[in-house]
Formats: sequence, C-alpha cells, structure tokens
Amino acid sequence: MTTIKLHNTRTRKKEEFTPLNEKNVQMYVCGPTVYDRAHLGNARPVVVFDVLYRLLRHVYGTDHVTYARNFTDVDDKINTRAAESGRPISDITEETIQWFLDDMGALGALKPDHMPRATKYIPQMVTMIEKLIADGHAYAVEGHVLFRVRSYKEYGKLSGRSVDDMIAGARVEVAPFKEDPMDFVLWKPSNDAQPGWDSPWGWGRPGWHIECSAMAYELLGESFDIHGGGNDLMFPHHENEIAQSCCAHPEGGFAKVWMHNEMLQVEGKKMSKSLGNFFTVRDLLDQGIPGEVIRFVFLSTHYRKPMDWTAEKAREAEATLRKWYRLVGLAGGSSCYDPLIQALADDLNTHEAISLIHALANAGDVNALRFGLEMLGLWQGQIPKWVEIEGFTDAEVGTVSDLIQRRENARKKKDFAEADRIRDGLTRAGVKLVDTPQGTEFEKLPNYDVNVLDEVWGGA
Repeated sequence: MTTIKLHNTRTRKKEEFTPLNEKNVQMYVCGPTVYDRAHLGNARPVVVFDVLYRLLRHVYGTDHVTYARNFTDVDDKINTRAAESGRPISDITEETIQWFLDDMGALGALKPDHMPRATKYIPQMVTMIEKLIADGHAYAVEGHVLFRVRSYKEYGKLSGRSVDDMIAGARVEVAPFKEDPMDFVLWKPSNDAQPGWDSPWGWGRPGWHIECSAMAYELLGESFDIHGGGNDLMFPHHENEIAQSCCAHPEGGFAKVWMHNEMLQVEGKKMSKSLGNFFTVRDLLDQGIPGEVIRFVFLSTHYRKPMDWTAEKAREAEATLRKWYRLVGLAGGSSCYDPLIQALADDLNTHEAISLIHALANAGDVNALRFGLEMLGLWQGQIPKWVEIEGFTDAEVGTVSDLIQRRENARKKKDFAEADRIRDGLTRAGVKLVDTPQGTEFEKLPNYDVNVLDEVWGGA
C-alpha cells in the first residue's frame, strides 16, 4: 500500500499517515460561512482537500473514506446581510449554499460525504456545552456561556503560543463578565431580530467555534484522522475547537493530523476590495476563465506555500490544458502512474505531479496522462466545451493532437523527415497547423477528409 506523508501543523513536521481505521479514513474540513459568494481564497482549501480526498480514496478505496465539510449558516455576518437586504436569513443561506456548490463544482470539486449545516446541530451543541459546564471547563453568566481557556493545559499547542503571549498580541473581545480575557463564547443571547433557540441559558445562539466541534463529534466521533482548513483558521478557531472538543470528550483525541493551506494573493498583492483585486470564483467564471484553469493555477503551487493568482498564469494554464485535453480525447481509458501517486503521497506535492503530467504529455503516454488529470480533478470524463475545435469530434481532436505530439517528438529527435511527413499528411487530410509559442493550434479546412486522417495516424 502507498505510504502517505502529511505535514502535521500540530507537531510541525511531516509524518507518515497511519489512519485510526483503514476501513474508514475520516477527514473534516471547515467550510464557508454562507452570506456571500465564495472568493478565490475560500476556494483554495476546497481544491486542496479535494485532491487529498481523491488520494485517500485511491489508496484506501472509495467506500473507505468519509469526508465532512460544514456550512456555517448561523453567524453575525449573515444576520447583518439579512438586516441590510431585508431578506429572510433562510433565503440568504439557501441561495448562498447553492452558489457555493455550483462554483466549487465548476472547479471540479467532488461533493463531500457529509455537508452538515450548523442550524441542524443546535441540540448537539447545547449538550456539549452542558457537559463542559458540568466538568468545570465552562461557565454561564448573563445569558452567555464562556469556555474557561486556562482549564485546558494544552491550549496554544497548535499555534505554538502561550496563553499569556496570545493575550498580549491578540485582539480579544472585552466583556466585564469574563473570568479571563482569553475565554471565548460558546453561547450568547439573541434579541427578537436575531435567530435563536431555547437553551438552559435562555433564548440565544451558538458561538462560532462550538459548531464544528459538535458536528465533527456527531459525524466522525471523538477521534478522527485529519482536520483541514486555511491557516487563517489556526487561531483562534482551530485552537478553540481542540480545547472544547478534548475537554468535552477526554476519551478521544479529536483530530490526529492538522493540515493548513497558505493564503492567496492576486498579482503579488494581498487580495483586497480596497486594492481592486478582489475576485469571487463566479467573477472569474463569468469572465470566461474555465474552472479547470482556476484549479490548475491553484495546484501549480504547493498548498503550504502562498499562491499568487495572475492573469499570465491563467493564460499559460489554459494553453497547457488545451494541449492535454486534445491528447486525452484519443484515450479509451486510464492507467495508474505510480510516480504521480508518490508525488501526491508526499504531502500533496501537486507541483511535482503537474511536472510529471507535462512529461507524460511530451512522451505521448495518453492513458497515464488521463489518469494524472483524473487524480488532480482536472478530467471530468470528456473534453470540456471550451476546448472543442469547431467541426471536429472528440475522437478526431484526439487523433490530430496525437499526430501533433508525434511531430513534436520527431522534431526534438531531429528526425525532420518524420516531422515533415506528419505535417504533410495532416495537410492532405485537410487540417491546417498553426505553430504558436503556446503550442500548435489546428483548424479544419474545406478539403477535410477523416479517412485520410485515419490513414496518416495509422501510418505514423
């Protein structure tokens, strides 16, 4: 079996991954707060952990991996959006969830096995909070319930800071009823204009952090294999998740491996509305940039490094994918390519995996190329509409692309007679070639004859 190595944020080193149960490998990834369209930064963890999901399914079997990613559908940002728009909260969250699913689907992301919504797990949150109070890890005051941070001795281990350092360097919510500045909210009161539920502490709603702890416990248990998200969630969200989960269920260890992707930039600068470089996924899709291109640019950079989105990278990615898709249009199936699996098993080295796919394309190994694209989520079973060449079927596109690749290989070997023979054969078949810096484009001429094309391909 393939050995997978993953960088564990909590131990700060790359470790050999050994699941708690090979028959049910479990992963939880923090999902979006659903009040607006997903921006590019929101999409990066979706793509990163989608690749990990595909790798785990390849190694352990499709039926032996459980992936959960939540929707936070109760939050003050949602309340604000409802107040500003005059729309019901439920309408906003339903619409935004569907937007998210549509946009991530356009990026080739598989749907997780579980997509829990926070509002469906309020009773479980209340139960967890009650246990934390009973065990001395939380306290109720003035309609609030707060977690007693100093009751958990391991607090700060994930982010590598002491509680006192956090107080000195963090912006903490000041409240006179807090025992300690670092104590965080598990439950808070709601007014008539805010969503709320009955609880032992009055009409109110959960704090953000308790949501993921309760949903992860209900779906995956007190211990599971991998917890993922962007590194902006490491503190305080993930730190707080660990504290409340391990205190509520000390018999378990919560997540065994913690993985965090780095942030995203646009043209070398932090994405910001004030800088005019803020893009949602839908913005790019509506501009005509295909989802496969967005995904390719994401995967070109290792997930633990900052990723810079640029227009030039998108153009290069589109040209590369056009070439690859035309090649795999000829393939009848896919064949496993172990070096690519080994690259992904080495802490999701998608950059190396893409380099290997370049080599497969240059060698004309079409079946392995298709496999590599499948593993990276770049192949959905057919050539995308944006790649199709007017007047050609998928099979014909694949045939021409294969001949072009053979011509290129002959050129590299300085076998110019063979290269010219293929070029002349394509011309006889009514296929015009146009060499560009991005590769060779082609188009159908009035004298196109598929029978001649087949003869050229069979004799090449």
